[in-house]
Amino acid sequence: MTVGTESPGTEESVWGRDDVTSAKGAGDENFPVGSLLISRRKRPAVRIYYNFARVVDDMVDTTRLTPAQKIARLRAMAEVVRGEREAPVRADAQTAVAVRRMLLETGVPLETATDLVEAFCRDAVKNRYDSWEELLDYCRYSANPVGHFLLKLHGEDADSLAPSDALCSALQVLNHIQDAADDLRSLDRCYLPLPWLAEEGVGIEALRLARSKPGLRRVFDRLLDHVDALNREARRLPDLVRDRRMRLESAVIVEIAHRLAARLRRADPVAERVEPGRIDGLVALGASLRHLI
Repeated sequence: MTVGTESPGTEESVWGRDDVTSAKGAGDENFPVGSLLISRRKRPAVRIYYNFARVVDDMVDTTRLTPAQKIARLRAMAEVVRGEREAPVRADAQTAVAVRRMLLETGVPLETATDLVEAFCRDAVKNRYDSWEELLDYCRYSANPVGHFLLKLHGEDADSLAPSDALCSALQVLNHIQDAADDLRSLDRCYLPLPWLAEEGVGIEALRLARSKPGLRRVFDRLLDHVDALNREARRLPDLVRDRRMRLESAVIVEIAHRLAARLRRADPVAERVEPGRIDGLVALGASLRHLI
């Protein structure tokens, strides 16, 4: 599925007059972004990639643009990354310039950035999902490119990509569960498969209640069953990563994904924000030290 393949209009109509810059930071993620586990010389590239990802994410979530304007601006960002368009001197567009330069310098494929744009173009026009397969296809563009970027930045082999995809998709679905109520309230967006809700006799309006109804809880648990399967596949990742620091980084993230899934089994994401805490991070780090060898 490719959304909005053209970028119509003048440069001003495409880019608009206002920057879209992100107020989010590494603390908003379930995993350590550019953490100290990654070598010092790789961290600048990770920060450039992360800044680009956050800006294009915020482009689709802003309320200041129409869906068509969002897609036009996102497509323009992808064209800058591919070298097909000049970028204006403004903060949001320059993140695309920076990520293109970094990807060319490191030899990491441009698609690790432009695939993210495809996911956010979908978000501009699609706010409901009908199946697990549809959700996984979204994760293919919204989350899996992040793992590809990190692994290819470290020169890892192709056999590490499948468990990386499983890990990134698991993290993305966990985030959808965490933010299910807020996504509906603030963005009118719901990633929970609608037929699953119908089977349980609940609608998306159940996400607006103070706590999860039993039927909604069963939908969360059904999603977590699929996440558990992805997390089992992700367990293979650290043993396939040759770079020692990246191996430890991936092992920590795998452990965090498992611990967050377990937390979401016990807690109600509608009633409270469920997220990994400092203890989870420390336990994950301790459990991952065996991968240093």
